[in-house]
Amino acid sequence: MSEGEYTADEIMSIVAARQLHDGQVCFVGIGLPSEAANLARLSHAPDVVLIYESGTIGARPEVLPLSIGDGELAERADLVVGVPEIFSYWLQAGRVDIGFLSAAQIDRYGNLNSTVIGSYESPAVRLPGAGGAPEVATSAGEVIMMLRQSKRTFVDSVDFMSSVGFGRDGSGRDGHPGKGPTVVITDLGVLEPDPATHELTLVATHPGIEVSEVLDSTGWDLAVADHMTVTEEPTEAELTLLRELKAKTASAHAAI
Repeated sequence: MSEGEYTADEIMSIVAARQLHDGQVCFVGIGLPSEAANLARLSHAPDVVLIYESGTIGARPEVLPLSIGDGELAERADLVVGVPEIFSYWLQAGRVDIGFLSAAQIDRYGNLNSTVIGSYESPAVRLPGAGGAPEVATSAGEVIMMLRQSKRTFVDSVDFMSSVGFGRDGSGRDGHPGKGPTVVITDLGVLEPDPATHELTLVATHPGIEVSEVLDSTGWDLAVADHMTVTEEPTEAELTLLRELKAKTASAHAAI
């Protein structure tokens, strides 16, 4: 890959990382959210406080964790507490600013599915499950979501609602304390919920991506903002940090 080139996954992680700021308390999911959150910590937001479901507060992993139980998360954390404390004292008590989540499916109202594909009683695929994501989606101040965009992942209505966005019909959040999803970052662009209808709306594409490509990768008639923007290209510094992090992670996990 020549200088200045980047992959769809790289710009997705970099654009997502830019959403975080110093001083925020962020509850991080494993996978793409962990990659973006740690990129933010290593670049423009060194004082972001990363919390993982296993009880690590102020986690500073040198490589990306394999799971929430990875000892890498605890090794340099500010402290480690019990799982009940993470949820009751931190998350449900309103001390988490941002929840950073991914899933197998998302629908037009920002609801997430990490449980089954197909019917719950007789699924085509049984997924690992949502873990702590339902509580994050309910109680975090706001939620950032990251998913690769295709008609398989962006569906009109999720097969099973593991984590609430704005409900099946977009009517709202039934008194849940957090704002819910405020932005969805994909490998093609950026979506935000409409303030009135709560339906996800395309507000930006990544450089070189046409709106028609995003529409063709969505399982419903995706709304498009009147004033579309294009996300800023990754800087060389951002790309270098991300690639170094992924290379260190691959090396560390090679023998596992």
